Amino acid sequence: MGVPILQIAGLNKTFITPQGQVKALHHIQLEVGQGEFITIIGPSGCGKSTLLKIIAGLDDDYEGQVLLNGTPVKGPSIERGVIFQEPRLFPWLSVEKNIAGNLSLKKPEIRSRVEELIELVRLKGFAKSYPRELSGGMAQRVAIARALLRNPKVLLLDEPFGALDAFTRSHMQEVLLDIWQSNKTTMLFVTHDLDEAVFLAERVVVMNARPGQIQSIQHIELAHPRRKASNAFQQLRHKVLSEFEKVEELELADSAGI
Repeated sequence: MGVPILQIAGLNKTFITPQGQVKALHHIQLEVGQGEFITIIGPSGCGKSTLLKIIAGLDDDYEGQVLLNGTPVKGPSIERGVIFQEPRLFPWLSVEKNIAGNLSLKKPEIRSRVEELIELVRLKGFAKSYPRELSGGMAQRVAIARALLRNPKVLLLDEPFGALDAFTRSHMQEVLLDIWQSNKTTMLFVTHDLDEAVFLAERVVVMNARPGQIQSIQHIELAHPRRKASNAFQQLRHKVLSEFEKVEELELADSAGI
């Protein structure tokens, strides 16, 4: 990893509930290099999505430090694109207008960029289509293109393929890797899927819960394209799975009061 573009230091997050305080994140330490692809995996309730919201600037009630290019993150910014599990498209706008958002397609530079992104996310021929005419995977590609329009320094993806069937999900993983390799956009990708985490990432961050902490960071030194059936992939998958099983053991011990 070169000079980090994103630095997270001593990050703590506590929610106030009617039952009292709930510590969601504890002492998160993470540095992300320019152009790096990181996946974050962990059990439900470990704070993965909360961490992404803080990086996105959607939650500023925390302790610690989050820096982008050395500058504290304060509120949302076009420097940080966010992709949610649902595409959240405007149903009354076409694909090209959904991607353009509040920018005018009448401007040659905007239209040119939108057309470039439509081709990048493999939607050529669908520029005039409406969300109701798209499959789930296609709609998510529109959302990715929209997030890339303003050339964010970091793209944050919160289980973007979680609602897709297995075949479409696999296809979308390939599309996202194409985008990453073409644009070299720094990506942080939250997932519950172990194969997805290993298939996409250069590093896999494994989190545990109660409160959410980084259990380990696994380097995935395997060239793309990766074959999930290969021995090399399965060995790396087993290595990450071993760390994930440690998390599950801690969860069981905590539940039993050990």
